[in-house]
Amino acid sequence: GWPEETNARIKATDDDGFTLVIDLPTEQLETPVAARPLAFDFSTSLAANSEWMQTGLGDLCFVVLDTETTGMSVSDDDIIQIGALRVLNRQIVPGEVFDTYVNPGRAIPAASSRIHRIIDADIADAPDSARAAKQLHHFARDAVLVAHNAPFDIGMLKRLEAKIDWRWDHPVLDTVLMSAVVFGTHEDHSLDALCERLGINIPSADRHTALGDAKITAGAFLRLMAVLEGR
Repeated sequence: GWPEETNARIKATDDDGFTLVIDLPTEQLETPVAARPLAFDFSTSLAANSEWMQTGLGDLCFVVLDTETTGMSVSDDDIIQIGALRVLNRQIVPGEVFDTYVNPGRAIPAASSRIHRIIDADIADAPDSARAAKQLHHFARDAVLVAHNAPFDIGMLKRLEAKIDWRWDHPVLDTVLMSAVVFGTHEDHSLDALCERLGINIPSADRHTALGDAKITAGAFLRLMAVLEGR
């Protein structure tokens, strides 16, 4: 079901896991940011003997997050905005929100600003990456992290572990992988395509903002969770 130009490859991860990376041909994508390869990361699965595995999905606490960045490289780019919200008892908890700009200590490329509309003036007085990561880590304590294309966002956060002296060892659920389980790997699993499939409206003002995309991802996650529980 993927275009002929699609490239899929298996990559080993540092923690002896494996990632299936699917590169979509960029000429078929609407915007450069969508060219982030969708990754099905199997290294973030829950430990079989952990208490997490003994708890039903509906009884867990989740923090759904998204980041905006200077570019699309986990190794070379930096976070400039983080948005997160809490999901408990199968619903988004009102007021439990984390939303901040991040000053990466570098200029934001114009090509990236055209996508997320964040410019250097927006981040001038923002906390640096270490402070923002510490605040998010505190917000997400004792929670399962949820992200769309989680290897990108979690990979950006893991790069900051040395700066904050804390590990991002939370269990992780990826709505890309959940979508692949529910709808099959032959489907388009971009956030826009997933929301269209699930009947979720995406306000244009929210798209490509960290908190806006986190809210959209949370809505998709709750619907996917209901489908999976029904099975």
